[in-house]
Formats: sequence, structure tokens, C-alpha cells
Amino acid sequence: MNYFKNIKKGIRIKDTFNYFIIIVMLAVPLLMSTFGNLPRSSAGLLAQMAYSILLAVSLNLVVGFLGELSLGHAGFMCVGAYIGCYIAKELYNVMDSKLLVLIISMLIGGLVAAVFGFIIGLPALRLKGDYLAIVTLAFGEIVRTIFKNLPTFGAALGLSTKKYGKDLYIVALVTVLISLFLIQNIIRSKHGRAITAIRDNEIAAKAMGINITYYKLFVFVFAAFFAGMAGVIYGSYVTPVVYSFFSFNYSIEILVMVVLGGMGNITGSIISAVFITYLNFQLQTQLSGDLAALKYLVYAIILIVVVIFNNAPALKSVRERFSIANKLREKRLKNPEKQYSDTNRWDVVTTKIRMDEILTTDVKQNDPFKPDKPQKGGK
Repeated sequence: MNYFKNIKKGIRIKDTFNYFIIIVMLAVPLLMSTFGNLPRSSAGLLAQMAYSILLAVSLNLVVGFLGELSLGHAGFMCVGAYIGCYIAKELYNVMDSKLLVLIISMLIGGLVAAVFGFIIGLPALRLKGDYLAIVTLAFGEIVRTIFKNLPTFGAALGLSTKKYGKDLYIVALVTVLISLFLIQNIIRSKHGRAITAIRDNEIAAKAMGINITYYKLFVFVFAAFFAGMAGVIYGSYVTPVVYSFFSFNYSIEILVMVVLGGMGNITGSIISAVFITYLNFQLQTQLSGDLAALKYLVYAIILIVVVIFNNAPALKSVRERFSIANKLREKRLKNPEKQYSDTNRWDVVTTKIRMDEILTTDVKQNDPFKPDKPQKGGK
């Protein structure tokens, strides 16, 4: 019971805002489809946003909270997409419920991707910095090359899948909601504090008794699981599943979502994933042929602007001055009753002992003219 009490205490206003974004994305199209006609392109865009959010938030666990650079996140998505969609294709022959088939295939795709994350992470996470980035990059390229040459999965032609139609975005967004609940409560738990401690100072965390290898592997496997589920959602939306989609460029695109939203910022990852997906959708609509490659130029310009905006002293002061968070903080300072107490933040038991009570409790005034008690053996 204490675990569930801690989960309830761990939900903050920021977390509720994250749920609100997904619920709005889910409710508005439902109302449109009920009282009007929801275009197929809009339903497909929502499905893209759903798996983009899963990818961005899960990569943020590795890059933002753990502090390790991974460039092979599209590789785990590739594993989940191929395995999950192949399982779904086989289950269609024995099961009638499309919803049940989709749920089972997502779980299996995520679990297989998590196994790959464990296999790769066990030796790779002993490396740091650029070396880890190179290993994860190589993993992503190796995985898609393997699926390219396997006849069981369609080889170079790709794996043909069953399309779910407009209802796919509902399942996808509900999956995102459940995933966000799990991820945010892990971040708020003692495991999340251990992970951020490793990011801030690995030597100090190890000295405090935190199992570095365990938590690094835990985050890596956890992120791979959600990337695999995102791959199944992608494979259920696009047919056939082709190896060329899961390239290094797509791993960089996921990393752009994380950097744009902010390292260690779940809300930022959600917003940036929605923004990048919508931008990509519009660029693909407007640009064709050789001009389609210009979208990477747009990503580069966005990254440069974000980095300058975050680090330039003049812009930083302007941002802090007009920041909504700072205005709310100033409002709380003006009204002390609305400030968050330490009890709400850290489960600390408060006391009503005043400072004068502390100074007068169990304190004996020494009389300089009164002789001390004789020592043992004295008179």
C-alpha cells in the first residue's frame, strides 16, 4: 500500500499537464469523428505523433536522465516493428479480435526489443561518451541490415502488414498515456533519483552504494521496450515495413526531439515530438523529390536556434524574465500560503519545535563559581 501512496504523491502538476496533452489529442478527434468526418490523413498524423512521443520520451530517459548518448534508438524500433508485425500477421489467422492482436503484438515487440537492449547494453554500457554512441550507432545499422536480408521478413521488399484504419490512433494514444504514467512515476521514485544521481556524479553515486551497472541497464532496457512498442504502432500504420526507414537519420530525428524539448524534460519531449511530427508531415506534403531532403536542413536550423536561445546570456535573461514558471514562482513568493511545503515534496515529517525551545531544552547553565563534580578517585 505504501508503494501506491508514494505513486499518488509523486504525481505533480507538470505530470497532469502531460496527461492533459494526450487526452486532448485523443478527445478532439473522437468528437470530430462522432459529429463529423475525421480525415484519414489526420488519423494517420495522430498515430505518427503517438509513436514519436513514445520514442522521444524513452530516449530522454537514456540521454536526459541517465546522461548517456545513444544513436541507435531507431534500431530498437526496427526490432519491435518487424517482430511485432510478424506476430500480428500470424495471429490474424487464429484470432478475430483486431484490438487483442494489436495489444499482444505490441507487448511481444516491446519485450523482444527489451531483450536486444539487454544484450547490447550489458557490454556497451561499460563504455562512456563517444564510444557508447558509436556502439549504439553500429547496432542500429547492423539490425536493419539483418532484417533486410531475411526472407522471412520480406527481405528488401519489406514486411507486409494489416492496416488498422482510423481506430489505430485511439489504441496508440491510450498506450502513450499508460506509458507516460509508468515513466513519470519511475522518475519520481527512488529509482529515478538514483538514475539522476548517476548522471550528475557517477563516482559519488557509486560511493553512496548505488549499483551503477544495474540502473544503467535498467534504463537502457526500459527505453528499448517502449521503442519496440512504438515500432509496432508504426508498422500497423505503414505497410510494408521497410528497413530503410530505420536509418541513422531517423535516430538523429528522435534525438532532435529530445534536444528541442530539453534534456530531462518529459513535457518538452511531448511538445517537441508533436511539433517535429507535424512539421515533417507538412514538409513532406509541400516538398517532393530532391527537395524532400531539405527537411534535415530545417532540423539543423531549429537545433541551432534552440541552442543559441538556451545558452546566449542576453536571450537567457529575456527568457527568464518572461518565463511563465518564474511568474508563478514570484506569485507563490508573494503569497506564502500557496508555496509548496517540504512535506509535499519530500515526505518529511514536520515538527512544531521552535528555535527557542531547541536552545532551552536539556541545556544546563554552568555556574563558574560552582566547583565541578570530583573525578573518580577524588575527594
